[in-house]
Amino acid sequence: MMKTILTLAAFALIGAAPVAAADQPATQIDIALSNFKFTPATVTLEHGRAYTLHITDTASGSHDLVAKAFFAGAAIAPADRRQISKGAISFEGGETIDIHLVAPGPGTYEMHCSHFMHSAFGMTGKIVVR
Repeated sequence: MMKTILTLAAFALIGAAPVAAADQPATQIDIALSNFKFTPATVTLEHGRAYTLHITDTASGSHDLVAKAFFAGAAIAPADRRQISKGAISFEGGETIDIHLVAPGPGTYEMHCSHFMHSAFGMTGKIVVR
């Protein structure tokens, strides 16, 4: 937890995140990827607050979480940026990845799995930032 706060403080000081967010402990948000769904399907965050997205692929096969606009607007801890490629985080079955970030501006951001037919079978959701 202290490492998270210090990381957020570090990138807040360089202007990538509101300084007030560094004063708050990060709130953990659990997201599960399973066969053809995200749980929860709607993730609700507060603009400017620090979060740890604790994302787990609970299936035996691989999935990804694509949220291009959300990740483009969020202030993401530098060490976690390498986990995100072209707005997507890829998972092997059973894998968990933590992303430390400060929520972007208010809006509704779409998320989906880009694997063949996964979105068509319902693996979609949204991130709502108030």
